[in-house]
Amino acid sequence: MRKALLKRTTAETEITVDINLDGTGSYDNQTGIGFFDHMLDQLSRHSLIDMIIRAKGDYHIDDHHTVEDTGIVLGQALKQALGSKKGIRRYASCHLVMDDSQIRAVLDLSGRPFLIWNNEMPTQKIGLFDTELVREFFQAFAVHGGVTMHVDQLHGFNSHHLVEATFKAVARALRDAIETDPRKADTIPSTKGAL
Repeated sequence: MRKALLKRTTAETEITVDINLDGTGSYDNQTGIGFFDHMLDQLSRHSLIDMIIRAKGDYHIDDHHTVEDTGIVLGQALKQALGSKKGIRRYASCHLVMDDSQIRAVLDLSGRPFLIWNNEMPTQKIGLFDTELVREFFQAFAVHGGVTMHVDQLHGFNSHHLVEATFKAVARALRDAIETDPRKADTIPSTKGAL
């Protein structure tokens, strides 16, 4: 079973992440940040990764530490749940459209973290949520999950749509990348023999 349960506690945050890569996309995410919970729900639902996330943070300062640290722990949980990565497809991409917004997400579960981010938000806020935190979340997720990730905004003018399309595009690509390749189910997808 490709599952992981991780907890991380610092002076700034307390994060617990429980995931099942072979799930149905069920979720129960409570971070204390409403819009962020909604985005994590999208990530779970469209990747088919079951997620239960609990986060408490130093909200009296701002949401930065909570969002970033959630990305850290979720990335670590992904890495742990993938194990040796035997049989996965490894590479995946998704072009996703949501109303005015079109996002392209391309992933490689290579073990070599790297983020290319070409996604500019028209506004600094969506309600009370700082839009710059979207990149911070994915940066933390990519680094701690060992994911090479390129995210490109092709169209869009509505910040809410752009962020939601981004989470959904990454989710759909992640779904394909973690799936077992029936033609190579017992093989590491690398000529090196390890990822």
